[in-house]
Amino acid sequence: MKTAATTFLIILLTGLLGWVTNLPQDVGADVPSGKLNSLSFAPFREGQGPIDKKFPTAEQIDSDLRLMGEKTHSIRTYASAEGSMPEIPALARKHGLKMIQGAWLGGLKTDNKIEIDEVIRSANANPDVVNRVMVGNEVLLRGDLKPEQLIEYIREVKKSVKQPVSYADVWSMYMKYPELIKEVDFITIHILPYWEDEPITVEQAPAHIERIFKQVQKEAEAIAPGKRILIGESGWPGEGRQRGWSVPSVVNEAKFIRALIEVATKNGFDYNIVEAFNQSWKSELEGVVGANWGLYSVDRKEVFPLTGKVYENPDWLNSIIASAVLLLIIVAYSWKRLQVLSWMRVAIFLVFAQTLTWLLVTMVEHLWYTSYSDWQRFTTLLIVGLNAIMAGLILQRGYGLLGNQTINRKFGAWLYTLFILFASYAAYKTFGLAVNGRYISFPTEAVFIPVVGTFGLMIFSYLTEQSWSFKNMEINRLTGHLKPKAEQDKIIGYSLVVVGLLLIIWETKAFIVSRDFIQAYPDLIERTGIALVFSATNCQLVIWLMSLAMLALPLLINEDKKNLS
Repeated sequence: MKTAATTFLIILLTGLLGWVTNLPQDVGADVPSGKLNSLSFAPFREGQGPIDKKFPTAEQIDSDLRLMGEKTHSIRTYASAEGSMPEIPALARKHGLKMIQGAWLGGLKTDNKIEIDEVIRSANANPDVVNRVMVGNEVLLRGDLKPEQLIEYIREVKKSVKQPVSYADVWSMYMKYPELIKEVDFITIHILPYWEDEPITVEQAPAHIERIFKQVQKEAEAIAPGKRILIGESGWPGEGRQRGWSVPSVVNEAKFIRALIEVATKNGFDYNIVEAFNQSWKSELEGVVGANWGLYSVDRKEVFPLTGKVYENPDWLNSIIASAVLLLIIVAYSWKRLQVLSWMRVAIFLVFAQTLTWLLVTMVEHLWYTSYSDWQRFTTLLIVGLNAIMAGLILQRGYGLLGNQTINRKFGAWLYTLFILFASYAAYKTFGLAVNGRYISFPTEAVFIPVVGTFGLMIFSYLTEQSWSFKNMEINRLTGHLKPKAEQDKIIGYSLVVVGLLLIIWETKAFIVSRDFIQAYPDLIERTGIALVFSATNCQLVIWLMSLAMLALPLLINEDKKNLS
């Protein structure tokens, strides 16, 4: 009865915890009429994208624009000529949508000419739909064109269409190249607080947007009075890597958009929100965070509503049920063996087992959602499979410690091998983060089971020994791998420490050398101090560093084989 009652209580408490931590959250005032002013629209679906030249069909675009008709009054496009893009104006008309039509410019003159010719043709053929034209998007930021080259394209379009013409880039590019202000009919700036050189919290974002808009407006009035300004892109990612104090999440994305609309309404700002659909193809360029700015997922499911409260994870109950089922399987498998343990040790073991099953289910959910290609899905399946095996071995070893059983050498060897594999994986991923981690997410979910499992085995070792010492944390003692400590253990352990330090340095340096950050804090000492604060308060970074420490510790502790139990 003790096992059954304890299992029931743990499942009940897990469900209660899941419910409490996933309550719907108030994210601000509802969007008026539930519709946006304008929304960036790229109709690419899973497996499609401009990089691979795989474009949606006209039927798919039609289906997307039907959804857009319910969400927004206008759409902004970025390309006009490639694939099925020329179909968009006619389909937008069908669903009562206006357009800010864009021409995609890059470094190739022939491609640029095709885009320019098509945007001119389309604007002249669809004056009732296309009410503004955008010549290029962030080409100066990317360095694809020089300002004088861009200006030639702007002038060519301006003389060929009746609609107002602009160029879109991050707001600082208009400050850097003020000559653009004279050339465009209206100024289009991107204000993306998440990507700013000084990333801020979502609560600080509305004031930041208002300040930047008025700063650009003041500059523009001195050069070309009366020109209107469009916030061409503003949004917040729903998933991915934390930058400074900017935390991607569904709730934060919804909170940002509602706050943006309030600020825009109060000040009379013209705005376009990025974006309609999550773009899986962007993960190749900008990682997980780049693929998750949409109101809809890549499979056209609503990420969050524009009215009412918002769930961070509306499917939380499915995760709780799945982890509970896994726990019941473990209990059924271990039923007889659990009867010989005291009630306290049964409870400790089952809480540990429930924790590991929940971590495994969460890992599957998160890694699968953020896998956008066949290779990424294969990698996810491999990581999940290895984590599942390791969870089973950890539970086997944990029961052996609690039950004072003789070490199973074969299981110990497997557990040790998997631990070394995950520690090496963590060192490799951290090196990538330290070298150039701007778009790389912290792979915390992939090592949660080794990390939490290792900590749990340390606790079990303490309960067995009834004393706490470093020997309880040594890798051979934890895994039951009764062989002399290999030199590779220390190498991997020290590697984890070194790459962890390199990561801290890279994170801090990335702020210190940023152009706008330097302007805001010209004094190097002050700038370094603030950059360190950003790094030290990045929760994702701190959790990852703690994970590295937990993986490194058992590898760096020396313990003779004769002291193993």
